[in-house]
Amino acid sequence: MSEYKIELHAHSSESSRCGSIKAEDLVKKYQRAGYSALVLTDHYYARFFDKVKDLSWEEQLEKYLKGYKIAKKVAAEMDFNLFLGIEIKFNDDPNEYLVYGLEEKILFENPNLHQLNLEKFKELTDSQSNKILIYQAHPYRKGMSPAADYLLDGLEVYNGNRRHDSQNEKAHNYAAEHQLKMISGSDFHENEDLARGGIVTQHKIEGIRDLLQILEFESYRLIKS
Repeated sequence: MSEYKIELHAHSSESSRCGSIKAEDLVKKYQRAGYSALVLTDHYYARFFDKVKDLSWEEQLEKYLKGYKIAKKVAAEMDFNLFLGIEIKFNDDPNEYLVYGLEEKILFENPNLHQLNLEKFKELTDSQSNKILIYQAHPYRKGMSPAADYLLDGLEVYNGNRRHDSQNEKAHNYAAEHQLKMISGSDFHENEDLARGGIVTQHKIEGIRDLLQILEFESYRLIKS
């Protein structure tokens, strides 16, 4: 039976200042590593948008989406699925959240989402006609703590980044206790992060709706490298 690996947490150097790998190379590296899909979750936070605040919102967002659009184009030429996600950090919240299912249209119509808080952001995503899922990234990393469970769809219970102590076991235990969905991500920024997380499914991903359904029903197993 066929299996498909999907990366759920990765950053490009074009859009995440902490990333060191260009979007084109990122896609090629993951395909060579045996993955069939990747969600690009570049950092969406004040540190990025404050530097381009003199531009129109459309121009700001185009800069933010640069890595995604490059990766999407490259992936289309390689029979590789590339999806848009974000890793959002709200101004008054030390935590970070991985969001799946946000469309470009929603981002353009709702400027500066990082100026909201998690509760207001959840209200916005719940009001959309399409499904949007929110997972807290590495909830036990230094300075962070789990958010209220009713505001989350799940937790990143395995974060493969070697440069941080994400206390993955604690995250797993919290998710189990509060019946939250569990995901894994490499938190890819550098070459050493390649293929250290993600999920494996027996279902071929044809589009973002397929991915959201797989996540919602937990039709996968976690990659824990």
